[in-house]
Amino acid sequence: MIAKLLPVILLIVGTAGGIGAGIAMAPAPEPEEHAEEGMEAKKEMAEKEMAGEDAIQYQYIKIANQFVVPVVEREELASLVVVSLSLEAMPDMEGKVHAYEPKLRDEFLRVLFDHANMGGFRGAFTRSDMLEPLRIALREAAQGQLGKAINDVLIVEISRQDV
Repeated sequence: MIAKLLPVILLIVGTAGGIGAGIAMAPAPEPEEHAEEGMEAKKEMAEKEMAGEDAIQYQYIKIANQFVVPVVEREELASLVVVSLSLEAMPDMEGKVHAYEPKLRDEFLRVLFDHANMGGFRGAFTRSDMLEPLRIALREAAQGQLGKAINDVLIVEISRQDV
């Protein structure tokens, strides 16, 4: 009986730990002087666009909490993978990203669970050729929700804890 509950208990503890770490390590709110710098940067970008310069400056938006993905092998929990993501987006998308965050998290979890079920987190899972399909799938999921204003999804942190 306890052997059947152990994977569930570990999953709950791992999820709680990931959420706790995400909350504890959340960045402090920006002071007002940084907000003014952001406005100046936006003005400069608009001026560059008007001058015909093609340089697009993206903003990076951190997804609030980490994602905890169980890796199941032979009907047993083998490991937990913890992933932190950020979005590379067009300027002024932060409010929209936060408004859509529950839907984005659902889509990202679906992609991460599919990747885990296909064996994407086994072995040397951090090799670039192993992560590339995951990166593409995450980007397509984000663009499916928010459109082409999302340029990329960045895997900021990834770790696996074997059970």
